[in-house]
Amino acid sequence: MTELSLIIRTEQPTDADAIERLHERAFGPGRFARTASRLREGVPHIPDLSFTALVGTLLVGSVRLTPVMAGEEAALMLGPLTVEPAFESRGIGAALMHRSLDAAKAHGHTLVLLVGDEPYYSRFGFKRIPPPQLQLPGPVNPARFLALELEEGALARAKGIVSPFRKAG
Repeated sequence: MTELSLIIRTEQPTDADAIERLHERAFGPGRFARTASRLREGVPHIPDLSFTALVGTLLVGSVRLTPVMAGEEAALMLGPLTVEPAFESRGIGAALMHRSLDAAKAHGHTLVLLVGDEPYYSRFGFKRIPPPQLQLPGPVNPARFLALELEEGALARAKGIVSPFRKAG
């Protein structure tokens, strides 16, 4: 197998249609009903923390971070992390994860949440959230509700319902 010439860059506004098609192929129409997707409705992801992966001019991966509130604690919701099926298992997802988490930490964010497979995300430092501590506003398997502290103690401060971040005013 040949090595890919992979470029990871900040998501551009012109990437939106290609990312939507990628999400459609990877997750299908049921993606909108998922609790994590509903948390992101009407709340734009943070462009400086969202990245795409390109092989040549072909967009083959995407990761987005969206602001949420974890009780009274500001946090980020990671996702979707998507890689074009033909390009899976080549390190693209990991490269996107590292870039987005490094950017989140550099911008002073303290806590990242996600709904996903613990065996995959644990290698980035994500751990299960104790069920009574934080709750999502819809059904989620508690074993898939994960957090990564970018600042020690951030998860301990987060208690209650996770909700979309809404600017005051």
